[in-house]
Amino acid sequence: MRGIYLPRLADATASSMATYGIPLLVLGTTNSSSLTGVAFVLTWAPRLCTFGLAGMAVDRYGPARVFRVAATTRALVVGLVASALAATDDDKALGLVMFLAACAGCLTQFSYIAAESVGAIASRDAGDTGHRVQSVLLGIDQTAALVGPAAGGLLLQWDGPSGMLTVIGGLSILTAAVSPRMRQAPPQAPEATVPVPRGWRTGWSTLRTLPALAWLVAGLAFSNLALGLLEAATPVIVVQHLGRSSASVGVIWSCAAAASLLAVVICRVMIDRWGLPRVGRCAALVTSVPCFLIAHADSYRAYLILIAVFMAGDSVLAVVLRTLRSRLIPAEVFGSTLSVTVLLLLLPYPLAGLLMALVDPAAIRTLITVCAVLQGLGLACAFTYGIRSRPHRGKHRK
Repeated sequence: MRGIYLPRLADATASSMATYGIPLLVLGTTNSSSLTGVAFVLTWAPRLCTFGLAGMAVDRYGPARVFRVAATTRALVVGLVASALAATDDDKALGLVMFLAACAGCLTQFSYIAAESVGAIASRDAGDTGHRVQSVLLGIDQTAALVGPAAGGLLLQWDGPSGMLTVIGGLSILTAAVSPRMRQAPPQAPEATVPVPRGWRTGWSTLRTLPALAWLVAGLAFSNLALGLLEAATPVIVVQHLGRSSASVGVIWSCAAAASLLAVVICRVMIDRWGLPRVGRCAALVTSVPCFLIAHADSYRAYLILIAVFMAGDSVLAVVLRTLRSRLIPAEVFGSTLSVTVLLLLLPYPLAGLLMALVDPAAIRTLITVCAVLQGLGLACAFTYGIRSRPHRGKHRK
């Protein structure tokens, strides 16, 4: 609990609160949706740009050290910005908040890659029960994703920016204080000392030698395209097509989060009884079928239920991915390979947003159907060709 789960919970909550709370802070300060969008970009763009560097740092210095340094640095940055905000006017305050958004996004990426690597070590140490560790870690992440934005909004409304930033800083200090101290760092690979492009090549070459993992990542990338489109389209569908209020959108995602947490708890027992491949195939079916039906849902209740079932299946797929990833990727290149897999899984989200911006609102349901077809084909290939592939630990190419 102290070595793995508590640091993960504190870090994930701080990261979630910063990711969603800082744009809310910009909106409350400027009342500008465009500047709020810029804040969102500044929190996510550094994450996409620092995957390779974060992975190489983990491979070279060890995940525990990177995790501790990232949390400590975030606490210092948040403390400095909070102090500066109290003594500046609104014009300079906006620049400080934007700077905080960029720094928080970058540091979140380092702490996330390091936390995933620590979780993978714990999962490997657990042997055949490694999926239990991964299910707990996923439950922690989803709880933080549910609690962080709500807590950030309440703190902003109750005590202004200082309250939210104080809590983020406090959680970061707690993360650094209880961060895991591994008995030994992963072996340092020669590739860890070379430039970032070489680290990327190491990650790609390692992934190519692990066909089971490569197929699963490809299938889940298509699934994430469908998920990203649903996240972008749900406000339009619920408010404009189904005639409900914006608060009803929040109810949908709260119910989906609850269903996801329940599915993560249940899947631990299911994997123990039926094995990882069989549970993965069932989760793929549970995820794909609701995605087809969502495009044709004509009532709010049906839409809510289908989204909840979709997210439950997606959460089980995430447990399967994390468990397989921790088993197959060699420890000495885990950071570099993890960075490549996470990047492939996140790239569909901006693509979904671009599709949403280009497509006419009347054609949203058709677009969801197309994405559901792609998702079904991707997951079918992942659990057909991927499971047939021999699950050996690949040797990374130099």
